[in-house]
Parts: sequence; structure tokens; C-alpha cells
Amino acid sequence: MSPKKVDNSSRYSQLEAGTQRARPVLHEHAKEIQPYNKIAKLPIALDETACESSVANLNQILADTMTLRDMYKKHHWQVAGVTFYQLHLLFDKHHGEQAALVDAIAERIQLLGGVSIAMAADVAETTIIPRPPRGREEAPVQISRLLEAHEIILKEAHTMAREASKVGDDGTNDLLVSDLIRSNELQVWFLSEHLVAVPLLHPEQAKAVSSGD
Repeated sequence: MSPKKVDNSSRYSQLEAGTQRARPVLHEHAKEIQPYNKIAKLPIALDETACESSVANLNQILADTMTLRDMYKKHHWQVAGVTFYQLHLLFDKHHGEQAALVDAIAERIQLLGGVSIAMAADVAETTIIPRPPRGREEAPVQISRLLEAHEIILKEAHTMAREASKVGDDGTNDLLVSDLIRSNELQVWFLSEHLVAVPLLHPEQAKAVSSGD
């Protein structure tokens, strides 16, 4: 080893002396502390079977809600046409609301002692919402896709809310009914009204324009 390298090594050692506890420990690897689909029960006055049932249902609706959330962001970026500005803002607003639902669902899963689905690849394998193309689509097609996704989520949310109630999981039932169902229903209303075929002009003016008078 050259004298220069020895000097540098000695200098670095002196600079690092006494900093061992302050330095980050990198490249850590270990076994999972909890496998997916296993319940680490918390003292929340629910038995394991109730927790297991709700966790399985919530992970499905979590994957679907994450897909809907991302679909909103895709359409927010790619929307085109005369209603661009209005839909650009509406899609982003709905994206934010879906993101809040994602967080609430995931935290409920963890609270029940489960493991929430998280990564995009796992979400893609789990969701039952049809995948949109990578390219841009017309605004009415974007809205139709979103409405179909909302209905899928609402159908399973209604079923899952009843199942949660049957096993005594009032917290999950409340989340599904008070947050998920009501939020999705409201977003469906806002989207659906964009597909109503009403003229931009007064009806009589619209007739005159179409007749060429």
C-alpha cells in the first residue's frame, strides 16, 4: 500500500473515531416479522376469525381502491377536450379523496392484526377492476371506466359491510358504510352528471343552430 493511501486511511479512521453509534447501519436483511395472511391479534375485543374475515375483505377492497385512485390520477393527467379544465380538477380532487380512503382501509387492516397489501405489483394481481390502456382516451370513456370501477367497489363494500356486521366487527362496518360507500356514491354522482346529454345552449337556441336558422 502506498504511503498516500496509508495516510488517507489513518485520516479517515481519526475522523470516524467515536461516531459508531451515530452512523446508520446499512444493508439490513431479516425474515418478515409477520407473513401476509397471518393475524397478529391485538386486544380489541374481536376474535381471530372475525379479524381474519375482515382483513381478507378489506385487502380486496384496498387493492380495488388503490387501482381506482391511480386511475383518477391517470385521467387527471391525460384528459382532453372542451371540459379539460373542469375534469382535470375534478379527477384530482377525487384522487385525493380516494387516497384518504386507501390510508383508512390500510390502517384498519393493521389494527385488526393483519398485513395490508401495499406494492403495485401485488395490487395489480389482486384487483378485480379492469386495467385501462396506457394511452389516452376520450373523456366520456374515462368517465365510464371510473363509474364501472366505482360500482365494483360499491357492490363489494355493501356485501363486506353486512359480513362485518354479522361477525360483530362494528369498526369495519362503520368504515365501509360511513366512509367508503358514502364517498364513492358522491363521486359517482359528480361523474355521472358529466354524461347527461344536455345542450350547452338554451334548448330553443340549440334547435335553431341544428336547423341552420
